[in-house]
Amino acid sequence: MINPIKIGTRGSKLARWQANWVKSALEKKFPEIPVELIVIKTQGDKILDVPLAKVGGKGLFVKEIEAALLGGGIDMAVHSMKDMPADIPRGLCIGAIPERENPVDVFISRNGAGFRELAAGSVIGTSSLRRGAQLRHARPDIVIRSIRGNLDTRIKKLESEDFDALVLAAAGVKRLNLEHKISEYLDPAIMLPAIGQGALCIETRKNDPTIGPLVASLDHASTRAVVAAERAFLNRLEGGCQVPIAGHGQISGNQLVLTGLVAELDGSRVIKGEKRGRLNSPETIGIHLAEELLARGADKILEKLKSLEFEGDES
Repeated sequence: MINPIKIGTRGSKLARWQANWVKSALEKKFPEIPVELIVIKTQGDKILDVPLAKVGGKGLFVKEIEAALLGGGIDMAVHSMKDMPADIPRGLCIGAIPERENPVDVFISRNGAGFRELAAGSVIGTSSLRRGAQLRHARPDIVIRSIRGNLDTRIKKLESEDFDALVLAAAGVKRLNLEHKISEYLDPAIMLPAIGQGALCIETRKNDPTIGPLVASLDHASTRAVVAAERAFLNRLEGGCQVPIAGHGQISGNQLVLTGLVAELDGSRVIKGEKRGRLNSPETIGIHLAEELLARGADKILEKLKSLEFEGDES
């Protein structure tokens, strides 16, 4: 009997979908090896009434899973890439980044209206500071109200509570077969996505001779390159989920094009830029773009925000 490969995952519907996708991909490539899911509840799942930034930010969605991986209780972990902190614990690594789903955000309104069609004073639900800042920049006449919960929970709240619309990640909506709810795919010129949005992270123990090669077979080189550029940009800015930072990498011919921004919370100022470079130096592109934005005033915005505590939710 071959021991089953154990995949660690959060318990939300979306997290299970993502882990099951990896499970199916491995089973297709290696049908002789059994694969099973191990659901692990993280601090981020338990804390529902306190702003995440006050108790540790986005790392709260991965720490318990990483502890199980280091302890041998699981063989790999599947995360949403945008939940991954910049620093990976010693002994672990990003074993694969599969091909990315659509990274943009979508607008879901109660009556089907698009973002520009929404009446002045309408209430949009989001707890993402990145989304809130960009929405306010584009439409200072709308109201942003915090909304927490898993993706499907938030969609239910749109229908039962006093919200006119939501902004969510297209990838999650598509993965849960809720595309019929979408009123509009938001152009990145209006809503630049979160770092790593739409991509999965398969985390493994470093230099694992058995699991490493299996997981590596799911890696998508182009996705890994653009995500590396986005994460280098975020890391150089020392940003987290409680800071309005966005970044979106794309491949254009033989070049990697990275667009990034840092915004004031109220949307009054958005510092945005773009860098191009070779595919084999994605981190350099990310760092150079971050340094350009810092020199243009992003450093002042970030210094101000670091003294404050916020709630973030980027699903």
